[in-house]
Amino acid sequence: MNTDNSKLTYKKIFTFWYPLAASWLMMSVEGPFLAAVIARLPNAKFNLAAYGVAFSLALIIEAPIIMLMTASTALTKDRDAFFKLWRFTFTLNTGITVLMLFTLIPPIFYFIAEDLIELPHNIAKLTHTALLLLVPWPAAIGFRRFYQGILIRYNLTRRVAYGTVVRVTSMAVTALVLNLAGLPGAYVGAAALSMGVTCEAIASRIMVHGAMKKLLETQPSGENKTLPLTYRFITGFYYPLALMAILSLGVHPMVTFFMGKSRFPIESLAVLPVVNSLFFIFRSLGLSYQEVVIALMGEDRENYVLLRNFAFFIGMGVLAGGALVGFTPVARLWFHSVSGLSLELASFAYLPTRILVLLPALTVLISVQRSILVTIKHTAPISLATAIEVLSIIAVLYITIEQLDFVGVVAAACAYTIGRLCANLFLFPHQFRFSKNL
Repeated sequence: MNTDNSKLTYKKIFTFWYPLAASWLMMSVEGPFLAAVIARLPNAKFNLAAYGVAFSLALIIEAPIIMLMTASTALTKDRDAFFKLWRFTFTLNTGITVLMLFTLIPPIFYFIAEDLIELPHNIAKLTHTALLLLVPWPAAIGFRRFYQGILIRYNLTRRVAYGTVVRVTSMAVTALVLNLAGLPGAYVGAAALSMGVTCEAIASRIMVHGAMKKLLETQPSGENKTLPLTYRFITGFYYPLALMAILSLGVHPMVTFFMGKSRFPIESLAVLPVVNSLFFIFRSLGLSYQEVVIALMGEDRENYVLLRNFAFFIGMGVLAGGALVGFTPVARLWFHSVSGLSLELASFAYLPTRILVLLPALTVLISVQRSILVTIKHTAPISLATAIEVLSIIAVLYITIEQLDFVGVVAAACAYTIGRLCANLFLFPHQFRFSKNL
């Protein structure tokens, strides 16, 4: 890291963090923007549902590469590490692209969509084409997250934000152009997402050129020289992170499956992406903080207390923001006037929004907890915590939908909040031991 960590201050943390936070915030605008576009097109309910299902399936396929930015930030210290991690990235990207194409084979896809999720045939057809348009999306994300990790390591976090500007702009332009072309809303949303991340990946590769040149001139030294990075170590380090992402993102299709069997299934499938998009805005501030803690912790972890305290302020801020939307007339303004939901669909969003108010603050906490484990290169508990979170979500969904007959989107909100709280509680002893040993 090219940052003077020995004299870290709250101002320096903020200066390092805010471009990453801005990047995540801009990405969080994608969901509400595309939902608003789709909601204003014909057959909005069906297209919102199809887009939500396609996005959920793409997320689970993308899961293995989602933590590449964390791995790149932590491991790309010299020329040898760069090349090994780049090959590792290329292999992962190839694998997930093949998996996505396999999922799109009609008999396989329609078995998942119609037999497992129980989508009506018209929505399943919309979902199939939308998922086809999302084929470039996972690999583009993999490459850009690898390059963004290098940018973070070299204290070039503003360039991460610039790349997101490219992404959001290209996504918006694509959505507006396809909107004028009269395509179904699910197609508009999927094509716009793919174009956005592809442009961002290209921009990230261009902006990382200078940092990458310095990295390629850096030879292994110190511990890296005596214990050079190996593919076995990379796999062992990354496997728990990838498993965490697979479990975390894989739960979304499971939620979709349960909602398909709930009361008001179509309304729930249509509303949940809009509610999730709103809370992703607040959660993004916590998600963006994970790489900050990894990068600024210090060789002797001397900056932990400052970083923990800064996280507390972020957590209080996102909690207040979520409550402002959930418990005031802002909710109707957001869901009806901004997101474009009909008054009928908007009414399904109010209670889930209030239930999810705690989730952004819990996300800040889990980002700090995961960062601690990545810093000490003990990543196994991360995947265990996620397994507990996923099992808790499934259990809550089963109880609330199968036993208590909740509306699907309300059950999903309860499940997400309780699941994350269980993961936080599991990781707390690791955080406590870490702080006690400083």
